[in-house]
Amino acid sequence: MSGNVSQVTDATFESSVVNSGKPAMVDFWATWCGPCKMIAPHVEALADEYAGKAVIAKLDVDSNRQTAIKFGIQSIPTVLFFKGGKLVDRVIGAVDKKVLREKLSALI
Repeated sequence: MSGNVSQVTDATFESSVVNSGKPAMVDFWATWCGPCKMIAPHVEALADEYAGKAVIAKLDVDSNRQTAIKFGIQSIPTVLFFKGGKLVDRVIGAVDKKVLREKLSALI
């Protein structure tokens, strides 16, 4: 995993994502999820590409259920996009890197 991808938890989500002061993209995933594994390289590549400009994070839904419930995550992967601490967009399912990049670029 890229060193630029933050692992966030229920305990760190607020400080790492909502209060970061930067746009953020959070990948809600689980170890057993095949489509999650398909988008993982895209998430890591974007973390390198947007290092210093945005927070790119992953949250394991199996060990961090509170945050997943709070944002109504019903299927994974779900990628949420935040700007100014507010949820502004979401993508559900395995999508192309281009889709994630476009949504992230719109926040910068």
